[in-house]
Amino acid sequence: MAYTDAFSPSRTTKEHRATALAAQTGDFIEFAKYEGLGNDFILIDDRDKDAPSLTPEQSERLCHRNFGIGGDGVIFALKAPEDGDYDFSMRIYNSDGSEPEMCGNGIRCFAQFLKDLGADGTFDTYYCRLLVNTLAGPITPVMNPDSTITVDMGEPILDGSSVPTTLEPNSEFNSVVEQTYVDINGKEWKISAVSMGNPHAIIYVDDLEKDVNFAVDGPALEGDTRAFPAKTNVEFCQVMSPTHIKMKVWERGAGPTLACGTGTCALVVAAIRANKIPQPAKGERVCVTLPGGDLFIEWREENNRVYMSGPAKLSFKGTALLK
Repeated sequence: MAYTDAFSPSRTTKEHRATALAAQTGDFIEFAKYEGLGNDFILIDDRDKDAPSLTPEQSERLCHRNFGIGGDGVIFALKAPEDGDYDFSMRIYNSDGSEPEMCGNGIRCFAQFLKDLGADGTFDTYYCRLLVNTLAGPITPVMNPDSTITVDMGEPILDGSSVPTTLEPNSEFNSVVEQTYVDINGKEWKISAVSMGNPHAIIYVDDLEKDVNFAVDGPALEGDTRAFPAKTNVEFCQVMSPTHIKMKVWERGAGPTLACGTGTCALVVAAIRANKIPQPAKGERVCVTLPGGDLFIEWREENNRVYMSGPAKLSFKGTALLK
């Protein structure tokens, strides 16, 4: 697929650049920094490659906020696989070097990055739709005329063993809805487990500030492999109205972040299934307020798919030295 590169080569005295798998210490790499509601990512243009040009360890160093660029993760725009009708592939390394299956805020940043590069897809001045290959399966972001991005996040995975969680199923579809669980610190929670291609532990409380010791409870649940063998993202939620939920997230592999797109999708599904909020009317969206701002979620009954809408913006771009 043809594309144009919006980045001009940086001037540098370094003779070698990061062009092959994997880049070496001392190489310079070009990057762009994007954020979706404060969830910030380093974007790398690897559209001529099948795999990321950086290792997980190099990505972790780049994400360091004192000794690197700083970010919640590194996202790679890769060639589409030969089979299928994909436009591109996306891979992500978290700030700790781990690799998640998907990232909701990340996919919006990925789509905006490609649009800014002039990437080909189903594209015109006001509208762009891409089919992206991810480890969580095909994902379709759509560029809206108001500069927001709507992403078809697919169907929620409710089967407990597929999330995966070892919590005992207590609802239809072999799912886990507000199951009682005592964490490693002895604190009791009511946990709903949902996957949006990556695992989420959703907890509804009466008061986010009073009922949650975020810095303690978040990591205690994230790394509790007794209940979540692949670890988990943790969403603490408070219902504000039938169409408004507040949330704080402790992300698997990244810790506290200002926003989590897959988490907002999972928590809306969990809220409806646990009767925390009613099923919204057709076309009505639930506003989820995160520390970084608002995302809008729609779980459509007619196709069981979840749609997320929100912004993604370029912060800056440049050249970084690999250490």
